[in-house]
Amino acid sequence: MENKEQKNNTMNTVVRKPRFLCLHGFRTSGEIMKKQIHKWPQNVLDKLDLVFVDAPFPCNGKSDVEGIFDPPYYEWFQFNKEFTEYTNFDECLEYIEDYMIKHGPFDGLLGFSQGAILSGALPGLQEKGVALTKVPKVKFLVIIGGAKFKAPSIVEKAYSSTIGCPSLHFIGENDFLKQYGKELIESCVEPMVIHHPKGHTVPRLDDKSLITMNGFIERIQRDIS
Repeated sequence: MENKEQKNNTMNTVVRKPRFLCLHGFRTSGEIMKKQIHKWPQNVLDKLDLVFVDAPFPCNGKSDVEGIFDPPYYEWFQFNKEFTEYTNFDECLEYIEDYMIKHGPFDGLLGFSQGAILSGALPGLQEKGVALTKVPKVKFLVIIGGAKFKAPSIVEKAYSSTIGCPSLHFIGENDFLKQYGKELIESCVEPMVIHHPKGHTVPRLDDKSLITMNGFIERIQRDIS
């Protein structure tokens, strides 16, 4: 009798989807990233709970997606040409934490470009107690066209220890951030990597990358079950 009840309870258990906060690229928007991600097969999207948010600051210059995607455009923070000095960075971190408090909890972060650079740094900053101190620990990362921050003040906090949460990285063969994306991978414990032939973009998933993607989703699904 007890075994039958246990079996029924197991069958009735609803499998929870991993919930990701999605951080878009520089001078784009949450709506634009949603369109970029929706190039992926529906059977992949159906396994994830994706929440898209706009960055806190209106676009402070020309957007590279002008003429491709409609405005408005936003940016997470501003930076110098060497990418070593940042403006509004602390405000950006507070904005993300506030959003996670109001709309969370989230299991992980999924970022593209500037959003990916942010996503890759946040677990380390959270571990050091300088960001996301009021929300649950970031457990998973999906990094598309990412890189490391260069400012020493952030580097010493974000990457001083390896990034221990499961991570999936997209590396484009013709992405101008390719080398920097590889450097971020070296800071991660057991990262999974999807290589694609495109540039700095959210790529479609071919048969090979689909296997890797589904493998990552199954891995993190086990962690939250």
